[in-house]
Amino acid sequence: MKPRVPRPTPSEDALPDSILLPSGPFPITWRRSTRARRLSLRLSRAGDSVVVTLPPRVSPQTGLALLNAHRDWIVRQLQRQPAAISFAAGCIIPINGVAHTIHHTPEGRGGAWIDTDHKLHVSGDAAFLGRRVRDFLLALAQKRLGQRLQELAGRSGFAPKTFALRDATSRWGSCSTAGRIMLNWRLIMAPHFVQDYVILHELAHLKHHNHSAAFWALVDQMCPTRNEAELWLKNHGLSLMRAA
Repeated sequence: MKPRVPRPTPSEDALPDSILLPSGPFPITWRRSTRARRLSLRLSRAGDSVVVTLPPRVSPQTGLALLNAHRDWIVRQLQRQPAAISFAAGCIIPINGVAHTIHHTPEGRGGAWIDTDHKLHVSGDAAFLGRRVRDFLLALAQKRLGQRLQELAGRSGFAPKTFALRDATSRWGSCSTAGRIMLNWRLIMAPHFVQDYVILHELAHLKHHNHSAAFWALVDQMCPTRNEAELWLKNHGLSLMRAA
């Protein structure tokens, strides 16, 4: 009798980058964490991948087995996800928290503009409509969020070194130890009080580069509507993150 040859187990480099669901392949993000105490499975904050976190002593094949055993759970979680905001003609998108209808105006000039009836007019070829909506929101975010950052920095007494927009699908803002504040351009779709909360949150990091009790006390002092803003982001943030 020939000796039984053990089946090879997958290394981390050979782990699959997607899992097959009834709707088709769905991306997997594998993470090895020295801080994780147990193997875990969750959807990413943007809802665009399933994240498998492996603690130091858990093998890749154990993570793969957990993933395969929870296909139905993944499907159920995806079914609960809110619909993504679509940058297409006739669709409704929020701008500063106010609903606007995208209206294709092919003969118009100027790219995109808002009228008094809360319509976002987009000119040119329909094939470029989504890109023009995105470009319009990016330009608006650069102006509005940049100005608001300066205003709130002046009031708080914390001045960032630089400011930039970022295209993130999991974070609304960040503050580096060098004093650079970055904000997610999708914030331009959120109401003003939510924008202010994210900005003040990052400004507070200029004094406390952590999430200590002192940090949160400072945020609460600067932003009385913190709880309302966090609740709004919890209920609506994912739709904004998935906007395209």
